[in-house]
Amino acid sequence: MLDNLLPTDPEVAARVDALDLSFNKFGVDPYGIAKKDLVRSMSVFAWFYRHYFKVDVYGLENVPPRGRAILVGNHSGGVAIDGAMVTGSMLLDAETPRLAHAMLDKFIHHFPGASRLMSRTGQFTGNPEQAMRLLRDDRLLLVFPEGARGTAKLAKDADSLVTFGTGFMRLALETKSPIIPFGFVGGGEALPTVANLKSLGRLLGVPYIPVTKWGLLVPKPTRFQLLYGKPMIFEGSGHERDEVCGAMVEEVRTKIRDLIRQGRQLREKNITEADLVL
Repeated sequence: MLDNLLPTDPEVAARVDALDLSFNKFGVDPYGIAKKDLVRSMSVFAWFYRHYFKVDVYGLENVPPRGRAILVGNHSGGVAIDGAMVTGSMLLDAETPRLAHAMLDKFIHHFPGASRLMSRTGQFTGNPEQAMRLLRDDRLLLVFPEGARGTAKLAKDADSLVTFGTGFMRLALETKSPIIPFGFVGGGEALPTVANLKSLGRLLGVPYIPVTKWGLLVPKPTRFQLLYGKPMIFEGSGHERDEVCGAMVEEVRTKIRDLIRQGRQLREKNITEADLVL
């Protein structure tokens, strides 16, 4: 698909080779992830990750190098810049590279070719059955419980949190998966949204069209802070009453809020890495 169109970064290729994925002789894993497409797309992304943006990552050691887990964090920045940076940190920075499978909104299917490219690089439409299969195969999921409401936050509210859904918690309970909370800071500065055009978005099959200070949906070079907290393990079956599950979700939300707070302090140089409590 991307063969002969995009360059290959040898370091990225080596990191993809190190992934704990079962590629067949054609370079495709059981979920349809194509090794060549992953290497070439991530080779291009790696340049932006390392040179256009600057990502200060803390607490990578809190993400297990193997086995099932769910990365859960905050959304901001008009579009999913945060998801890209999290995926990049897992593949490009982690001592043991991992491929984070993001659970995407269904509107991705409205863009020609996007759905196929996403699935061939390990990113799938978010549905409980797919997520369950991935976790039972000891994969790493990336979930944003705020959904599109999170990326729709205006720049002035970028580091706030809206209500979380409970689906990720029920999934974690049912599959006995640890939750790795993370806080992402800087999305609202990379793409400062001043308004969202919802009517136009509906016409185009998306939740909204963000409007930035400079009009274009092109993020400016920005330094991000990405903080991973210690694993959170909850006991249950996944079929608990809403108020019981909601209380567990609030624990995760509170931790993410604290990680965002510390990320802001790092950004403003009010604390140092030694002061972090992850």
